[in-house]
Amino acid sequence: MNKLDTELQVFADLESEVRSYIRSFPTTFVKAKGHTLWDAEGNEYIDFFAGAGALNYGHNPSQMKEKLISYIAGDGITHSLDMATQAKGNFLKKFKQIILEPRQLDYKVMFPGPTGTNTVESALKLARKVTGRDQIMSFTNAFHGMTLGSLSITGNAFKRDGAGIPLHNSVSMPFYNYLGEEIDTLDYLERFLEDNGSGVSLPAAIILETLQGEGGLNAASYEWLQRVEAICRKWDILLIVDDVQVGCGRTGPFFSFEPAGIKPDIVCLSKSIGGYGLPMALTLIKPEYDIWSPGEHNGTFRGHNLAFITATEALTYWETDELTKETIRKGLLVEEFLNHLVENYPLLQGELRGRGLMRGIACGADGTAEEICKEAFERGLIMETSGPKSEVFKVMPPLTIDESALVKGLGIIEESIIACLSNKK
Repeated sequence: MNKLDTELQVFADLESEVRSYIRSFPTTFVKAKGHTLWDAEGNEYIDFFAGAGALNYGHNPSQMKEKLISYIAGDGITHSLDMATQAKGNFLKKFKQIILEPRQLDYKVMFPGPTGTNTVESALKLARKVTGRDQIMSFTNAFHGMTLGSLSITGNAFKRDGAGIPLHNSVSMPFYNYLGEEIDTLDYLERFLEDNGSGVSLPAAIILETLQGEGGLNAASYEWLQRVEAICRKWDILLIVDDVQVGCGRTGPFFSFEPAGIKPDIVCLSKSIGGYGLPMALTLIKPEYDIWSPGEHNGTFRGHNLAFITATEALTYWETDELTKETIRKGLLVEEFLNHLVENYPLLQGELRGRGLMRGIACGADGTAEEICKEAFERGLIMETSGPKSEVFKVMPPLTIDESALVKGLGIIEESIIACLSNKK
């Protein structure tokens, strides 16, 4: 057994079989900075994974780290449930000033447990409480989390089966272009709503991702999103946008729905809202729907003050539109390169997908995307797959990655494709 195998043996011996990313990236990581990780052997990796979207600002951003260390050194409050702390107050004020007010958005901020699935659960509970209805309408290939309520509105059969029980009180409708470009799936959806014989009751809410991350990088058009909002207003249905993975600038603007000009009733945020990779989640609620009773949805770690410190510092990125412009520019660079791959490697049977700095290629042959990711890891690049059959390889670097590293990483992808396709001959 070599040294690497010895280091990994402890995880095989002691950690549950549920572990997954360690199987894709079989090494022991010891250090990370910006867009780079290093393992115990000193190998260097470019990060096109970004903590599954939790590290939009990269690993250990210097300004956030300094603020965090200073706060800890000064014995600042770490745990507070939902009591008042200076750290939380500072975050709330800055979030309103830098994010909400410039976008003319009026939301109350709820701190659920610090995970994406918990903000989704809180949104579903509140929508049912507000409307008195129990049904939630979601979309094909959606992913909203791994707890039971979130799983009930998630499309992936493998993840749903993990619940071990039937999942109820939800109905799935076809997402944008699910039935082909010639069919507007919202005609289908609205027909169910208007027909008393459809068997589908009026839902409390419609929940969606503007760009389906785990579902295969399926991006809804802005016109489609506008029509979803119009349907919600017509039928008195709450609109929930799950921006857990594609918010905080991943597609360019802070909220992924901004270019559509819509104003959801509830917005779910987690992952990169903490700035530093520290657990944190927000549920944004239009004030008229904030009808919770005190403690009706709570959690021991809903007052994670270390995350408030880094999240507040992360908001400085949004004092100007520079990060948005850079993300869009780098996203177009990635799009151009991926188009080159689709055109020059027809054996991929590739289809370009995504938006901003969340792009990828859906590969026609089963297993190809996974093989490309494996080849890329061996060459010093970390990236993951998505889609119901893991058919999409996903380019999702930190938004702050410098262009030279981005180009180098894209080059590794091309080398990996060449190696993968040569193995198939």
